[in-house]
Amino acid sequence: MSARCDHDGIDPGRRAVLKGAGMGLAVAFLWTAGMGPAVAGMSARRQDADSAAAAADGNPPFVPNAFIRVDADGKVRLVMPTVEMGQAIYTGIAMMLAEELGVGLDQVTIEHSPPNDALYGQALLGGGQITGGSTSTRGQWQVLREAGAVAREMLIAAAAAQWHVEAAACSVARGVITHAPSGRTLGFGAVANAAGKLPQPAGVKLKERKDFTLIGKPLRRVDSPDKVNGATLFGIDVNVPGMKFAAVRTSPELAGTLGAVDETAARAIPGVLDIIKLDNAVAVVGNNYWIASRGLEALQITWKPGVNANLDTQGLIDALKRSSQHGPALVGRKPKGDAPAGGKRVEAEFITPMLAHAPMEPLNATVHVTPGKCEVWTGTQVPTRVVAEAARLCGIPAEAVTLHNHFLGGGFGRRLETDQVEQAVAFAKQVAYPLKVIWSREEDIRHDRVRPLYFDRISATLGDGGKPVGWHHRITSGTVLGRWLPGGMGKDGMDSDAIESAADLPYVMDNVLVEWVRHDMPPGLVVGWWRGVGPTHNLWVVESFIDELAHAAGKDPVAYRRAIMAPGSRPLGVLDLVASKIGWGSALPARCGRGIAVGSPFGSHVCLAVEVEVTPQGIVKLRRAVAAIDNGITINPSSVKAQIEGGVLFGLSAALYSGITLEHGAIQQSNFHDYRNLRINETPLVEVHQVQSDEAPGGIGEVGTAITAPALANAIFAATGIRLHQMPVAHTSLAQPDALKQVADTGNRGEGVA
Repeated sequence: MSARCDHDGIDPGRRAVLKGAGMGLAVAFLWTAGMGPAVAGMSARRQDADSAAAAADGNPPFVPNAFIRVDADGKVRLVMPTVEMGQAIYTGIAMMLAEELGVGLDQVTIEHSPPNDALYGQALLGGGQITGGSTSTRGQWQVLREAGAVAREMLIAAAAAQWHVEAAACSVARGVITHAPSGRTLGFGAVANAAGKLPQPAGVKLKERKDFTLIGKPLRRVDSPDKVNGATLFGIDVNVPGMKFAAVRTSPELAGTLGAVDETAARAIPGVLDIIKLDNAVAVVGNNYWIASRGLEALQITWKPGVNANLDTQGLIDALKRSSQHGPALVGRKPKGDAPAGGKRVEAEFITPMLAHAPMEPLNATVHVTPGKCEVWTGTQVPTRVVAEAARLCGIPAEAVTLHNHFLGGGFGRRLETDQVEQAVAFAKQVAYPLKVIWSREEDIRHDRVRPLYFDRISATLGDGGKPVGWHHRITSGTVLGRWLPGGMGKDGMDSDAIESAADLPYVMDNVLVEWVRHDMPPGLVVGWWRGVGPTHNLWVVESFIDELAHAAGKDPVAYRRAIMAPGSRPLGVLDLVASKIGWGSALPARCGRGIAVGSPFGSHVCLAVEVEVTPQGIVKLRRAVAAIDNGITINPSSVKAQIEGGVLFGLSAALYSGITLEHGAIQQSNFHDYRNLRINETPLVEVHQVQSDEAPGGIGEVGTAITAPALANAIFAATGIRLHQMPVAHTSLAQPDALKQVADTGNRGEGVA
């Protein structure tokens, strides 16, 4: 079994299927809770676009839908509607298709889908071919199983007709159709041609959970073998005949432009071929990336300041605060009545920083522009958008653009954007050869489309027993959706992503007012979706504040949450499970503490408890993390466990160390020395407990990240009594004064400090 990806050795007969016929920017809104019904998306049965796709694919004998190909030799190929960026979705999709089709994962070949909204549009994302928002499994659960069942029934019908028996007497296992009464068998290849000529069944019966042979099993990932042996091609690995390499630098100020460039030293370096320019960037082209990078460093560049020359982080925060106080607010949730008079009032303000995505594979794209055509090799979460943007920049029809999508070395939302491809196309238009443009890590971070900066005001009135009888949460931020697809905003201008997990609380409270104030960022500072999107910010604010209410009421944080949750609810179930597993309430050493947080993002229910030690110098040491996840029916328990583990560690890195800051309109961070991740020796054991459920699947990829920051902050409070209202963690604020003085004195003597 192998995972195939298209590259320079692609068969010309299959190349045409990658062309984006009629695929513009008409992808609809990013779906989130409260945005209304999703439009129709992909289908389990044949569609109009299938004929062209099958023809470009060499017309295999059996093409029942967009996802399944059976060749004459019985080989089964499964076409993946979403992209693989480390979240194991290729394995999950293959399991759903193979379960109903009747084959094993070791019997299938996995292929990337071509860019085509009509065939691979995600219903939960408005019908666009988009991978994001933890929607792949929950949005495709029904249609992909049905696609496998349609194919199975057609293959059985073809075999039954050949044997002149009832189809109901036949069964399928591991790609073989069996007629039990006579003992006769036929492989898929023997009936593929006949099956391809049959009408599609009006209805199919899907397996019950008790009959699953693949779904629910902890199976190995289908893409792991090739990734381990180095056979997998990511976008950065592409090697096209005649290709040259470009290292690029864009104006450090986010709205600056390119001024004078002294090319003398760069052109003197052997192997430097070209120096090409855009309004705000310059690239050096070489025979390899090392030469191009050396040439770029040798350039003497003068940048022209733009409108952000005096912009800094504190200025952004101050502007958000003013908008929060005076700006017009949209209502995301209305109270059912007025809060009772009197009661204890608790209020707080939170600042949530901008964040970079920093995926392991820096941004890159290889582009070859020829008269009337454009060919692109990259890894993207939005294939049809890439096609549309390349067509726009080249002034050609979308049909003239060929996209080769690849495995993604991480995305986290960054590859929902097309700016790196747009820049590569603009550079490639100036040369005759295929051009691979690679962003350095520094370029990748300094020109990220960052997670928005947020300012929150939140307050509550406590009644009998300390329970909240009034709740007011005002969120102030820019909007990703308003830029990414303005038509996806609510009729009143509401960005539902900005209020997700704030308007839909897991607690029983009547008098809840949730508002959002739109505050757009200055030109050049572009905000984008970051892993966990709105819930990552809102859960940190809400669950931190719930802990504050518990403290104000003199209650234990777990007991307080239990008291305001619906009995028997799924959020309560994961809360109780985590509290039990971590030993909530048991004694801990001095300056150690446990924190907990619970939420229901992306159609799943999650709880996380974090246990920390805070040293006298303010260093946070992670001792343990325990998570419980109720995501409905689980496709692959191993994938769920891995995603929660990775998401929690990703979230801990961000909360402890990460933050994007501006000075003179430029991002100050540039690499992992000042945009830190957890190191191996700092990483805690993450326990993941999965709840068995018959509910429809929920999302997983972003859930672990979304719940992490509040659990950490609450643990730090339990250890130190210091409440955090701003991330990342400022370690000096957690230190004991005497310890800080000792560190300063030791440093003055030139002695090392552990």
